[in-house]
Amino acid sequence: MQTPTMLGLALLVGMHHALEADHVAAVSSLVSGRKKLSEIVSQGLTWGFGHALTLFLFAGMALSLGQAVPPSLAMWLETAVGVLLVALGAQVLWRLWRDRIHFHGHRHDGGVAHFHAHSHAGETLRHEWSPHRHLHRFHWRALLVGMTHGMAGSAALVLLAATQVRSVPEALIYVLLFGAGSIIGMAGVSTAIGIPLTLSARFPTWTNRGLQAALGTATIAAGLVTLITTNLTGL
Repeated sequence: MQTPTMLGLALLVGMHHALEADHVAAVSSLVSGRKKLSEIVSQGLTWGFGHALTLFLFAGMALSLGQAVPPSLAMWLETAVGVLLVALGAQVLWRLWRDRIHFHGHRHDGGVAHFHAHSHAGETLRHEWSPHRHLHRFHWRALLVGMTHGMAGSAALVLLAATQVRSVPEALIYVLLFGAGSIIGMAGVSTAIGIPLTLSARFPTWTNRGLQAALGTATIAAGLVTLITTNLTGL
């Protein structure tokens, strides 16, 4: 296959790469508490940028030096991704438990008992809606998660680029287009995730919370699968 065609396919392969289960799980957990589609897509794009950034830096450096990423390092990076996914999913479930609606009872001097529904969700939003909220518009956590995924995926990408193109400059272009494709793909993924999240926010609370719980559980499962697969492969 001619190189221009192969470089064109790099964009499509990168878009498909964004659909991998661990990527979808990570972004799902990052946006699970959001209710605005624009913010959800923004988080997905930030993840894609971080992912593309480290892919280009790590894979580009390895290709330029004519070196492959050591298997031991690749295994540790994949393990880090697994641990990160479990932590992200657990955080979603913990936030749901913390913000659950529960009841407090108290008795007045006259002997009348009252029960009040109470949630700590408002306390978590107080800082978010403070006057300096504009300082937090850039999604640093999504960037760092994307960068971690990019480091873990660099080993396979080096091998893929080296086998598909004939020169280092072409390989670097391949990696760059692959990263751009992953950004585009994750924009689509985050949109697909965001639509049911934003719609469920308009229905009874249990609908949105149930969806968030499903996303958190799926993220933990994806992390455990990554850990098990990585350790079995490394044996």
